[in-house]
Amino acid sequence: MRWDLLFDDLEARLDQEQRDEERALALEEERLRLGRLALRDRLMAMTGALEHDPASVLRLELRTGEPIAVRPASFGRDWLSGALVGRGSGGQCILPFSAIGALLTGPRLLERSLEPHPDPPSSLTERMGLSFVLRDLSRRRAAVHLLTEIGAVHGTIDRVARDHLDLAVHPAGSPRREREVQGYRIVPFERVLLVSFGALA
Repeated sequence: MRWDLLFDDLEARLDQEQRDEERALALEEERLRLGRLALRDRLMAMTGALEHDPASVLRLELRTGEPIAVRPASFGRDWLSGALVGRGSGGQCILPFSAIGALLTGPRLLERSLEPHPDPPSSLTERMGLSFVLRDLSRRRAAVHLLTEIGAVHGTIDRVARDHLDLAVHPAGSPRREREVQGYRIVPFERVLLVSFGALA
């Protein structure tokens, strides 16, 4: 009878040790997964959670502390594009991830942003860098409102190089004509906080 109790006790201990080991392994795997999670992944997960509510927006703070609200439409490798909310109607923007100072969220979106994300970017847009999308605006000669850490300026992107852009500064509402150009700015990408265009520009 005592042997039966001893074997039962040993079996219970082994089962407990195996469960503890599996739990520790699962916790370590989760820590590793979270360690590989990028800001882009969390932004995409939050956007996915907001898809079913057209009134929902992502609220964030730029590096300068300025709060903005955006309804993301697409994601590139190091940027997102979407509609700005509360800064005029119908305005579109390009927001480099490096310009984000903080995401402002509640507990529901915070939890959703931590959920496992599908495989790495697969569409062409998701692999495009910031320079590609800025070159597109330059080709279209779109008037833009460029926000940097030292202020905002209006103009047209004349050219986009590897890590900077040339902006012809001119008054809002006027096309980019040489007589309207007030000056030129060469702006490093790392200083760009927000590029807005459309109804806002």
